[in-house]
Amino acid sequence: MIYQNAKDWRAAGQKKVLLFGMSGLGKTHISNTLRDNGDWFHYSIDYRIGTRYMGEHIADNAKREAMKVPFLRELLMSDSIYIGSNITFNNLAPLSTYLGKPGNPDLGGLPFDEYLLRQDQHRAAEIAALMDTKPFIDRAHDLYGYDHFICDTGGSICEVVDPSDANDPVMTSLAENTLMVWIKGSDAHTEELIRRFDRAPKPMCYQPEFLISAWQEYLAETGTSEAKVDPDAFVRWTYARALAHRQPRYAAMSKWGITVSAEQVSEVASSADFVDLIADRLEAQPATA
Repeated sequence: MIYQNAKDWRAAGQKKVLLFGMSGLGKTHISNTLRDNGDWFHYSIDYRIGTRYMGEHIADNAKREAMKVPFLRELLMSDSIYIGSNITFNNLAPLSTYLGKPGNPDLGGLPFDEYLLRQDQHRAAEIAALMDTKPFIDRAHDLYGYDHFICDTGGSICEVVDPSDANDPVMTSLAENTLMVWIKGSDAHTEELIRRFDRAPKPMCYQPEFLISAWQEYLAETGTSEAKVDPDAFVRWTYARALAHRQPRYAAMSKWGITVSAEQVSEVASSADFVDLIADRLEAQPATA
């Protein structure tokens, strides 16, 4: 780890941290808190994906829908209107809408092959955005004058790396340039995330093997044809399974850094609180590599 102990961390002129874990446990809360403090640069992986790497896919999809409307088609064809997404750190709806859900098109679903294509696009984009972390650390410091850097990753980071491989290029790059911090939730957190997702199911990214297996199992279990699948029903059915699938992958990633609890994260109200939290964890969980 780039900080071997609490003393190294507190003395560091540049504090560089990457947060990972399930969505909804506080990664963006911490990142917003540090950014608002004024001396931390907030690098959002999802924002980078949606703007730099999938922005054209998102815009083209919106244009494709607009072209179905004669009034909008005429304006688009004459370059009279512009269609683009308005992604922000706290509003990633254009990206999630593009990813979509598989199933019945009458219910807003995508054909499964198209869904897989978009999943593959996101996987490539996420890897690229993660590999951009080091250049953004340099950019934040050299261009904007930020000494400290926080990388706010998406919940699907564990799907695009192999933490069991000591030579995994993404994990190696991230560990060489940031302190990797797992925000670990409890069983109660998991249950609450499932309840929250059930109320408002959202698109997710999955490891291809897991997704294909889940899709085939769902079709067999429900006896439903691909074209008749209720998209929300499928993602609800898959969500708890996806969390269980991800947990050991997060745990393997944690060996490359340190672990904090979601309860500890919820108590962070300032950058000083965050620095203290990381120092405490480094003291309790010293570097092993």
